[in-house]
Amino acid sequence: MAELIFFTGPMDCGKSTLALQVAYTENSAGRQGRLFTRLDRAGGATISSRIGLDAPALEVDDELDFWRYVVTELTGGKRIDYLVCDESQFFLSEHIDQLARIVDELQIDVFCFGILTDFRTQLFPASRRLVELCDRMEILQVRPRCWCGEPATHNARTVNGVMVTEGNQVVVGDTDSSEVSYQVLCRRHHRRKLTREIAAVTLNPEPLPFERS
Repeated sequence: MAELIFFTGPMDCGKSTLALQVAYTENSAGRQGRLFTRLDRAGGATISSRIGLDAPALEVDDELDFWRYVVTELTGGKRIDYLVCDESQFFLSEHIDQLARIVDELQIDVFCFGILTDFRTQLFPASRRLVELCDRMEILQVRPRCWCGEPATHNARTVNGVMVTEGNQVVVGDTDSSEVSYQVLCRRHHRRKLTREIAAVTLNPEPLPFERS
């Protein structure tokens, strides 16, 4: 039976790396699929990992209908055994319904990778829909660390180094031309808006845990 699987976790836990690994493993087994992404940090239609891996993908926009795309490919004689969907938190809720229909009616596996909550600790609409519809949700086991050394669970947005909790839900950061950046924090320091930069200045003149030689 085909499945709709949602792999999730905070930033830096290896979601895009795993997406590329899943595609590689499926291809190695002789299966053929399609890779999709939306608003990848690398720009363009690419799935990119922070450890340096990347692969071309199809860019998802509001007009894309996954059902129509897959049916058109199949009726045109092309083979699709699976879909890999990275940055799925940026999809529309309607996209998730389309992907569930593909799994149920066409028996095609769909692997989605995305963040569960935004910088305000609120669920992304597409992630909420994935939780509601997926056959299985997997929390990635690689746990990023907050600057304090505790496991990081929350995604923080900073503008010119200052953490913010208001603004548009989707803003791509961590690019050379952007004033917006993201970092992962434990819940306690997210609540206090205490980022690595602020902590380095205000808490202790000693190096932070991961800055010691």
